[in-house]
Amino acid sequence: MKRSVLAVALGLALSVGGASAQEFERNIMTGGPQGTYIKIGHDIAALGSECGLKLNVVESTGSLENFVGVRNRRNTQFGIVQSDVLEYLKTFEANDPEVQKAVKGVRIMFPLYNEEVHVLARKDITSMKDLAGKKVAVGKKDSGTFLTATLIMDILQVKAGARMDINPDEALPKLLSGEIDAFFYVAGAPASLFSGSAIDQAKFHLVPITEAPLLATYTPSRIEPGTYSFQDQPVDLIAVKAVMMTYDYDTKRNAYHRDSCKTVADFSSLIVGGLDRLKTTGHPKWKTVDLTALPPGWQVGVCVKAGMALDYKPACKPAGGNASGGNADESNEEYLNLLKQRLQQ
Repeated sequence: MKRSVLAVALGLALSVGGASAQEFERNIMTGGPQGTYIKIGHDIAALGSECGLKLNVVESTGSLENFVGVRNRRNTQFGIVQSDVLEYLKTFEANDPEVQKAVKGVRIMFPLYNEEVHVLARKDITSMKDLAGKKVAVGKKDSGTFLTATLIMDILQVKAGARMDINPDEALPKLLSGEIDAFFYVAGAPASLFSGSAIDQAKFHLVPITEAPLLATYTPSRIEPGTYSFQDQPVDLIAVKAVMMTYDYDTKRNAYHRDSCKTVADFSSLIVGGLDRLKTTGHPKWKTVDLTALPPGWQVGVCVKAGMALDYKPACKPAGGNASGGNADESNEEYLNLLKQRLQQ
């Protein structure tokens, strides 16, 4: 995978100017209107709403834009990012000053769920190698789907006849009309894009993704029969972890950093405390969330750990105040110990 895939996104992260003074807000960067990220974002926002804390759920093109948003977008405390994006950034960080600047200060909030790599295609495309020479939509260039699709095709040395940089919402009607042969979509199943009866199971299907070279980076997964109306057989494929990211705000710097750190601590506490309810009433993917499944090489934020303390109480009304960012141990052992204590309550 060539580093150029991230050039535009990282350039944006480093070129955006300083934030101008404006009213404080809380925002989470998610994804497209029919994706899983935005549903997860609304579930989290609902927890905040019950506490009197308004969290705006912001649509985006996906993981790369979300990572940049957390790093550099004003009033953006949270963003959901794919784990292969994080792994790719970490691979380049050690020897690339530009990547080092782009990732500086970005931290883990919580690991979430596995999201499946969907490749919807014509029925005659039965494996990934059959994408060779075909018209394939791979997602917008600042999306996680784009990075994943490009990585997979590079690892397998599959050269499409044409790669179209369009999002899955645009790709689906083009597939149905015969303008393209297949498209990638990384989303937690069930993805609402595939709901309804528009997809004819006699003409289209999800392509199995079982090639051994991919298992060094991705997790084997399966979409069970009936998950989508056009699918009556199980499909073995691969998945990536969705991770909620944040920033390590410095409470000694200014009021914005203090308020943002307080926001991160509040939502850290609310999510851990409300996880059982989220698994019952939220998107089905909450049932598979494992908060211990931390991606390697990334630290949990100090403000996250502040909110996980047993005696921490979220500010359940819009208010100022200092969050205790402190000089907490940077190791993730502290996070895991706090998580264990909270979940035992």
